[in-house]
Amino acid sequence: MNDLMVKEQWYEALIDECKDIITETIFTSRWALVEGYHKLGERILEDEDKFPKDIRGYQQMSSYVTTSLGCSQRTIERAIQFAKKYPSLDNVPEGKNISWNKICNLYLPEPKENKIELPLPDGKFSVIVIDPPWPYGTQYDKDNRRVASPYTELSIKELEAMTMPAADDCSLWLWTTHKFIWDAKKLMELWGFEYKAILVWNKEKMGMGVWLRMQCEFCLVGIKGSPSWAMTNQRDILTEARGEHSVKPDSFYKLVESVCKGKKIDIFSRKKRTNWTIYGNETEKF
Repeated sequence: MNDLMVKEQWYEALIDECKDIITETIFTSRWALVEGYHKLGERILEDEDKFPKDIRGYQQMSSYVTTSLGCSQRTIERAIQFAKKYPSLDNVPEGKNISWNKICNLYLPEPKENKIELPLPDGKFSVIVIDPPWPYGTQYDKDNRRVASPYTELSIKELEAMTMPAADDCSLWLWTTHKFIWDAKKLMELWGFEYKAILVWNKEKMGMGVWLRMQCEFCLVGIKGSPSWAMTNQRDILTEARGEHSVKPDSFYKLVESVCKGKKIDIFSRKKRTNWTIYGNETEKF
């Protein structure tokens, strides 16, 4: 983030007002959720022209705001997109009976398709980390949705059809969220791994949510055969502030490296790491 920009009074006011909207407005009812996201998008758009000129479009803007607000880039981008398409809530289809999820799925512009074309690397790996593009109902668009996942979201059936490049003795670290935690366990078993544990990532800041404010993400641990495993005092929880969208904490990789030995691959990663094979459409993003 531009350090000079965040010191400006207008930016501080923007963040303070957006935090008030998130904490006080959008979780009291279904319609209040719609109103809150619309108000959030409107407030960010008020200062759109004040962002540096080399930041093009509201998608890039959302990547600056999201860290300060402690919620996902997808949420910010959707809120801005909503306010742009419907300047007045009077024009929202179906009126106060509509839900936020229905607005996202039916009434916001359809994203362009960007099929995954990269083949998985050759060879077998003793350690696999994977952060699947779970099907939330939004897709990446290099022109209009760069803050979303850098790969097309895959259906559960498409994920089930993937073949993990696993050695006979292999550990699997499978990232997921509340929404897909049961799917993740089934997926792990279909890929030939035996579930062993769940690692919890405490992101330190409260995020968004309808039923509860979400602050944690989960990584299911599974094994195939008898992988190398050198546990000493590693725990089932990590506490580290969230960073850029979809990037997992450095402490996670240090934990995996301390426990597991052998050839390692990080599938759907957005960041290169020493001694890891990286797979993804934007492996040098961060």
